Amino acid sequence: MPARLDGDEGLLVLVALGDAERGRSLAASLGGTDGIVALTQHDIQAGDHAEVAVVDDVAAMQDLPPGTPVVMLSDHGGGAMPDGNIAATLRADADPVLIAAAARLAAAGYRICEATAGASARHLDEAGDPDGSAAGLPIRLSPREAEVLALLAEGAPNKVIARRLGISVHTAKFHVAAILVKLGAVNRTDAIAIAMRQGLVLV
Repeated sequence: MPARLDGDEGLLVLVALGDAERGRSLAASLGGTDGIVALTQHDIQAGDHAEVAVVDDVAAMQDLPPGTPVVMLSDHGGGAMPDGNIAATLRADADPVLIAAAARLAAAGYRICEATAGASARHLDEAGDPDGSAAGLPIRLSPREAEVLALLAEGAPNKVIARRLGISVHTAKFHVAAILVKLGAVNRTDAIAIAMRQGLVLV
């Protein structure tokens, strides 16, 4: 069973995938991310309350407590979110760092989708966005993410970003993943292009 953080600190993520072996592997990867405790359906205990769930089938959501934000892994693209609890939709083969970033954003109240290249993410408040008016909202980056984005625009790899900002390479990688999710970008180059169109960076 994955180790819990001292004092129950950290985001508790339930990984409920159709393929149990893949679920265990993903939980192990997510559990290696700072501030995340990842458990599979087999590992979770009665007193545990998952703050976010990672699933690959809508049917898996039936066993979740009402209102639990869900990160959906899907081969069918990220355009549609058929259930109100689905806060993020990523490709089925998304990198665990990207999934961890999406889980953090989902826990913070974001609704996002990994869309096709050039499409920006939609940021909604916890009340939702029934009329689609939030689609045009500006992308909100933290001050640290803005610094990382500026270095990305310079072509800096994660090691250089880490050295320039005085952070670990792991933390730099996490910030890059969070930026990709927030921008709805499929890779670093796409993120820079979107950021330029949004006026977030000048290169």
